Amino acid sequence: MLVSNQIAHWIVFGLDGGRYALPLKAVDRVVRAAYVTPLPYAPSVILGVLDVAGHVLPVFSLRRRFGLPEREIRLEDQFVIARSGDRSVVLLVDSAHGVLGLPPTAAVDAASVTDEPGHIRGIISLPDGLVLIHDLDSFLSPDEVRTMDDALRRTCPHGG
Repeated sequence: MLVSNQIAHWIVFGLDGGRYALPLKAVDRVVRAAYVTPLPYAPSVILGVLDVAGHVLPVFSLRRRFGLPEREIRLEDQFVIARSGDRSVVLLVDSAHGVLGLPPTAAVDAASVTDEPGHIRGIISLPDGLVLIHDLDSFLSPDEVRTMDDALRRTCPHGG
């Protein structure tokens, strides 16, 4: 049962003019973008890998996943380091807008809007537009996860 004073927190980020969010509890930190090492044999949604505090993490291209125009990584871009299940991942975003705290009821379940929400968990309507909440656990298909894991093992056989 929800208590009326509970607040849900999401980290909001921008990408190609759109606003997106992840549950704050899934996010470790936001850092400035850096060089990404290409990862041969990885699914196309993986830009490459990045060493974060001694751990080699896959870097996802949200542009590729969302069908947005490709562009080079810019100095002002940011990485959102988040957790999907027991794995840490890096998401390339144009900018992080901060943390949004609202009652959990402020988010509409994406399944109530579309029959196939994919990796979109919910939608928040704000006075200045919509924010799409993403579910990292469904971001990659099982085949993409296997392909990514194989590519990581080939490139980093001793782990990160």
